[in-house]
Amino acid sequence: MVMSRYQNAGQSHSTKIEYSSFERVEEFKYFGTTLTNQNSMHEIKSKLKPGNACYHMVQSLLSSSLLCKNLKIKLYRTIILPVVLYGCETWSLTLREEHRLWLFENVVLSRIFGPKMNEVTREWLQLHNEELNDMYTSANVVLVIKSRRMRWVGHVACMGEGRGMCRVLVGKPEGKRPLGRPRQG
Repeated sequence: MVMSRYQNAGQSHSTKIEYSSFERVEEFKYFGTTLTNQNSMHEIKSKLKPGNACYHMVQSLLSSSLLCKNLKIKLYRTIILPVVLYGCETWSLTLREEHRLWLFENVVLSRIFGPKMNEVTREWLQLHNEELNDMYTSANVVLVIKSRRMRWVGHVACMGEGRGMCRVLVGKPEGKRPLGRPRQG
């Protein structure tokens, strides 16, 4: 796939690398992520939908007083998180997408840890995000994504220069940048 800011740039129908020929496409799926030639991804929304479905299926377990908090965290990390993070190695996160992921994680964590009682007024209070992060000792979801991406880059770098993926990783893009300020978006 050739990525360009212009829709009709480089109208060739295929690309040749040594003895292999690759067809030009507008979009393709890699690791469950749909990549487009305009570098747009709507994967975070589509990954949060099944994550929400998993969350709602185990919601009664996460709010149960019969299970300890460590078991609830294990349920989150083994059932919900893998569904949300499938294919995260190929995501390019924006701040808005990072915020959506943090919000999703905080909703699940607030269900796990529940409200706390104010000892002075004897009222139940919802935990703040900082308190949730202090109670959840594992790395947050964005740090998990970044570490998985780094691990994936390490695998690609070890493949050797003969493999196509390594060439894409260390290669230089062709073409020139257009004059003027880059698009805002």
